[in-house]
Amino acid sequence: MSKNQGKRILTFALLAIIGLALVGMFVYRIPSVNARISWQFDIAMTYLRGVIYPVKPFPTPAEAIVLATQPTATPISSPTPVPSQPTATTAPTSTPQPSPTPILAVVQLPPPLWEQQGANNCGPATLALYLRYYGWEGTQDNIAQVVKPISEDRNVNPDELVYYVRTHTGWLSAEFRVGGDLQLLKQLIAAGFPVMIEESFYFDQPYWPNDDLWAAHYLLVTGYDDGAQTFTGQDSFHGPNQVISYTTVDSYWQIFNRVYLLVYLPSQEGTLRAVLSDNWDPDLNRQHALEVSQAETKSEPNNAYAWFNLGSNLVYFERYGEAASAYDTSRNLGLYQRMLRYQFGPFFAYFHAGMTTELIAVTEYALERTPNSEEALLWHGWALYRLGKKLEAIADWQKALEYHPGYQDAQYALDFVTSNP
Repeated sequence: MSKNQGKRILTFALLAIIGLALVGMFVYRIPSVNARISWQFDIAMTYLRGVIYPVKPFPTPAEAIVLATQPTATPISSPTPVPSQPTATTAPTSTPQPSPTPILAVVQLPPPLWEQQGANNCGPATLALYLRYYGWEGTQDNIAQVVKPISEDRNVNPDELVYYVRTHTGWLSAEFRVGGDLQLLKQLIAAGFPVMIEESFYFDQPYWPNDDLWAAHYLLVTGYDDGAQTFTGQDSFHGPNQVISYTTVDSYWQIFNRVYLLVYLPSQEGTLRAVLSDNWDPDLNRQHALEVSQAETKSEPNNAYAWFNLGSNLVYFERYGEAASAYDTSRNLGLYQRMLRYQFGPFFAYFHAGMTTELIAVTEYALERTPNSEEALLWHGWALYRLGKKLEAIADWQKALEYHPGYQDAQYALDFVTSNP
């Protein structure tokens, strides 16, 4: 081969590579292609991170104490962060629940038009199904643009979904409560209300070595059958009209304090209030959930999630020391690897109880599994700030805003620090 031929071949190869790169860039900009490729890239990077930083068991309080031996800066005062959940300072006295009104043995509400969820999008997708029940014509993307503007955001909280309904649908309202039970689910469905719950989900394949395969998921429950002892659920991942046993629903639901979200027309509020009874009042509802979780820690003392729920309900009433103790017990019993991707009560409890070492331990574990968790970054930042590490705290809050633009709690933290140099 002559020198000129070699140069021509090399030039052709370079032009071909450049051409393929340009075509690839063009194709990548197509939304449907971008969604698939970016999701696969995210999966690959998640697995690689799991190889570099192997998953560890959920840290127990005893292990966390080791961190206290590490040198730290002189602590400085810190404010009370604005909570992202309603709180009550005292526990109200709940009144006896009336006997439930007899309901039909089988009820199946009309299922809405089903839509397959996108990556990390079960919250927006399930809410889209729910809203379609009332004639809404949007898609999960409309909701995601508001509640999770970054597609890699892996969690949407119930209060964020309620916010979307109240501010973007125009004619609908929404509430969420905790401490539900199977009978209440059936009563709501019998009254014409589908119910959106947060529950457990199990992956078919690992996302890192030694993955426990557990995650959170939303489900829209639209029917029940007492004879078969099953619910009918609209599942944005598995498909429409899924049939799920009462036992499975309750087991999967318990881990999330049996939270339930309700969307309704203003004209239906009276009916909804009647069905919920005392549970319409947020404080009485939380008191009921507190009593349920207290009872379950006695009947199931080795159930880590009964103790976790107890901690979360105590946080609501600002009983932070007791909540921290309940969370300690749940951690000693063992929790799923992704637990703090979805629930953040321990962050509140350890911060307000002055247990900064524990707060560092749980937020760092959460960030090992979910580096873009804005909630874990927020509270890790507060822990660092309390230890006098102001610049590191600011970096955490800036990352939180990068991963979730408009995240008010992180912006509050930055505003506080900049106004108190």
